Amino acid sequence: MFSIVLNIVGSLFHLYVAARLYALASVRSRIPARAWWIGALLLWLVYIAGVQVGDAALDWRWWPGQFAVTWLGIAFLMSMCLLAADLVSGFGFWWRAHTQAIRLGGAIAGVLLAGFALFQGMRAPVIVEQEVVMRDLPPALDGLVIAAVSDIHLGAQRRSAWMAARIEQINALQPAAVLLVGDLVEDDPIGEPELAGVLRRLRAPLGVWAVTGNHEFYGDAETTVSEFAEGGVRWLRDRQVELAPGLVLAGIEDIGATMRRGGGLTTGLAKTLPDQAGKATILMSHIPATPVVEEASRRGVDLMLSGHTHGGQIWPFSYAVARRFPKYAGAYDVDGMMLYVTRGAGSWGPRMRLWKPGEIIKLTLRAPR
Repeated sequence: MFSIVLNIVGSLFHLYVAARLYALASVRSRIPARAWWIGALLLWLVYIAGVQVGDAALDWRWWPGQFAVTWLGIAFLMSMCLLAADLVSGFGFWWRAHTQAIRLGGAIAGVLLAGFALFQGMRAPVIVEQEVVMRDLPPALDGLVIAAVSDIHLGAQRRSAWMAARIEQINALQPAAVLLVGDLVEDDPIGEPELAGVLRRLRAPLGVWAVTGNHEFYGDAETTVSEFAEGGVRWLRDRQVELAPGLVLAGIEDIGATMRRGGGLTTGLAKTLPDQAGKATILMSHIPATPVVEEASRRGVDLMLSGHTHGGQIWPFSYAVARRFPKYAGAYDVDGMMLYVTRGAGSWGPRMRLWKPGEIIKLTLRAPR
């Protein structure tokens, strides 16, 4: 079903972009119609082939698949800009003397927008700093630094070498603990012998902790858990630990499958946090579903960390994401609990982000004054 949708939507974007670009006099005067449309047909066939045979595996299938999703992103942004030009010009029925200039401006804007989105998607994630006042945090832990990162999506696009560069960024923050908030892989386990050694480079006296995301379960989740555990990552799957005296860290199993089935979303939370009164508590939950957020606040959680949304990744999809997850990016106060939904460090589908790049979060915990 997903590939069918990509076929239809991508084909419509492709056809619209091809037609509107060939409507430019500067293009028509230089390229014969036959040559243009044969080229457009060949490009479309490569796109369709990429959708059909593309795969996350690190072999030849990755290249057509990556081309397909990247071209879909480019064609979408180009279509938005060209459609805006059409609306301004009334699809050529008014301002006829300026139609060509308006369409050319739309085409240039589309190219620039797509180029910027590719740059933002491929650049290193930025460091975002956030202070969190925790009601019951012992004064001795005031100023404790925690690094949090989500949606790494290791796979064909990002391998152990990419992760090693992110670990350098994290270590530079000198965190007491590192929290990995789900979607650590794209689908399947990484299968790279180097991964465990790379993960062991993380320097965090209070440990490296992780929760599952929905993408872990698109492949062999248990093997993925084992691969990261070999690198010193400890998983919180509906359980809590005392991270430091007076500070609790809890993590719940991903609720993605439960959401698709229409089941109860707070079962794992109730089991993990039966009573948090008087305890400074951090909760990791990959998906910021409203019932989980509200229940976590009621149970006395001080800080909830989530990801999943990618901050919309490519504008204007952020509006659609916000309809599903009203708290979809950044910090929110939920009846005294801080919820931080990170945009994530990686990306899904095309390596494109519009407008903001990926991020790694530096959290500084503060005791009440």
